[in-house]
Amino acid sequence: MSDEKRVLILDKYDHKLLVKTLCDKRNELIQNGEPTDLIDEMLLKTVDAPTKHFFKKKKAKDYEAR
Repeated sequence: MSDEKRVLILDKYDHKLLVKTLCDKRNELIQNGEPTDLIDEMLLKTVDAPTKHFFKKKKAKDYEAR
């Protein structure tokens, strides 16, 4: 297995959608009596993912408009 990492940038809506989708899949696996180990790991990674705030830099035009 590779140590390559991937980074997804998600807004609040996309993050909630991803968590809900993983929860729905987990519930489906539970109903079918299948193991949920992989989904559990992904769900924890998704929920515990750190947030990073991106700030938009103001351009010179923004200052002139005031």
